[in-house]
Amino acid sequence: MTVVVMEKPEGTRPGPTSGGAMDKPVERKRIDRRILIAGGAAAALLLIFLFMRLAPNSNSQTVAADRVTISTVTTGVFEDFLPLRARVTPLITVYLDAVEGGRVDELFVEDGATVVKGQLLAKMSNADLQLSTLARQTEVEQQLNNMRSQELALSQTRLANERALIEANLGERKAQRMYDVQKPLAQKGYVAGKVFNDTVDDLAYQRRRTEVIRRGNATDERLQSSQLGQLRAAASSLQTSLGIARSSLDSLNLRAPVAGTLSAFSIQLGQSMQKGERLGQIDSPGRNKLVAGIDEFYLSRVFPGQTATLDQEGKTYRLKVGKVYPQVRGGQFEVDLIFIGPEPSGIQRGQTLQARLTLGDAQKAQLIPFGSFYNDTGGTWVFVVSVDGKSAERREVKLGRKNPDFIEVLSGLKPGERVITSPYTGFTDKTELDLQQPAN
Repeated sequence: MTVVVMEKPEGTRPGPTSGGAMDKPVERKRIDRRILIAGGAAAALLLIFLFMRLAPNSNSQTVAADRVTISTVTTGVFEDFLPLRARVTPLITVYLDAVEGGRVDELFVEDGATVVKGQLLAKMSNADLQLSTLARQTEVEQQLNNMRSQELALSQTRLANERALIEANLGERKAQRMYDVQKPLAQKGYVAGKVFNDTVDDLAYQRRRTEVIRRGNATDERLQSSQLGQLRAAASSLQTSLGIARSSLDSLNLRAPVAGTLSAFSIQLGQSMQKGERLGQIDSPGRNKLVAGIDEFYLSRVFPGQTATLDQEGKTYRLKVGKVYPQVRGGQFEVDLIFIGPEPSGIQRGQTLQARLTLGDAQKAQLIPFGSFYNDTGGTWVFVVSVDGKSAERREVKLGRKNPDFIEVLSGLKPGERVITSPYTGFTDKTELDLQQPAN
């Protein structure tokens, strides 16, 4: 590039000074660094505040207010009862089992018949049992005959001992009379001394003989009495054994042990029944009870003697707990409810009825309506709604007894406060709820 320098002609009058010559450097002012730091910190704090204010809290959740049920804590009378779903069952049921196995030869009644005690229901046969019973009967009778022979021998021995004692007593009396006759004569010398001495020795002999026989008879009597007692006890045992054998044979004739209605009796002619097999059952006529299943939660609060009521056809019937079965199956245990007085007419076995079991006396208490929240919290805490209704806060409470309508409040709530009683599904881990009001 070529630079051309333009020189002004001499004598030329200088013109006005250009703008560049007139400019003065202006010193630029800077913001204090401390002010910048303070402003940055303020902006950061503002952002943090807005984030914490607007960002969702992990311990809170927004819930539509119209999707939850809100109930008010009230004061009233708590009725401690439990609704029961019970089935009708015969009061007494006697089961018919085959005591001995056999083949059904005859049937005399049908299922559903009303029978009386001792009525013949069916006949069965069992050849092996009959033969074994006859053999047993023969054996027992032989043993009884042997015992009778032994008893007869003992009786004959006793009679022989009695005869020996009688003869000894007779000999002693004769010797005594001879002694009494000869003694005064011997003193006067009319009887020789040798003859009198023989008479004295004979009297002593007869006395000793009588005493020995008497002692022997006493010993024999004691032993014979013991032996006879044992024989009679053995004979009684054999008679009992024979009776059992005969009853086993008689058990082939199936009879009704009690009066009632025969049910589940479905055996057929020619059918072979095994020993111990269930043949049917007899239900008590006209008397029923209710069997109800109760949640295991109430096991410690239900006991025999508690009263219950049943409303049927416009009438109220009273019942009581007759028996509690503590075995828990499927989360429930069972109780028997016995009617106090008359029972409803027309109820049938297997029918389901609604009863009401009284667990305790009615008392004044703080109440909240029963809701599904109880299943989620176990009654240890609830969500309490704020006064403005825009939020709800988790609060620890203590709840007591419950019935299908209300739950008793023991502590943690006051009358007039409002709680959420609908299910807590989805927010059981939250401590606060934002209740979003529906748009108008």
